[in-house]
Amino acid sequence: MPYADIRLLHITCAGISISLFLLRGVLQFSGVDWRRWRWLRIAPHVNDTVLLGAAIALSLYSHQYPLAQGWLSAKVLALLLYIGLGSIAFRRGRPRGQQFAAFVAALLTVSYIVAVAIHRSPMAGLG
Repeated sequence: MPYADIRLLHITCAGISISLFLLRGVLQFSGVDWRRWRWLRIAPHVNDTVLLGAAIALSLYSHQYPLAQGWLSAKVLALLLYIGLGSIAFRRGRPRGQQFAAFVAALLTVSYIVAVAIHRSPMAGLG
């Protein structure tokens, strides 16, 4: 598969991932139990698996690797933070205020990830 196609797949999956995260957050904080829809519990995991596969393929294809490129290292570290925050935001039994704060922090983190990807800089275009 050509690099441009893998890149398009990665960008598309990233957009879908962010959209599904937003949808689940809006539903949750509107009092709707989004977990009752099987597809909304499964689709993000399937999409994120494809997203990760495309990211690995891009890294191998372009010979740009985390730890070797600062911007990729920043993306990977921010991704781990995003996953942790998302887990807090959607975990049942957490105080609602804590869930909401984690949700907002996750959105800020994913915005940083996108900015780093666009600018190919850990400074995300700020410096």
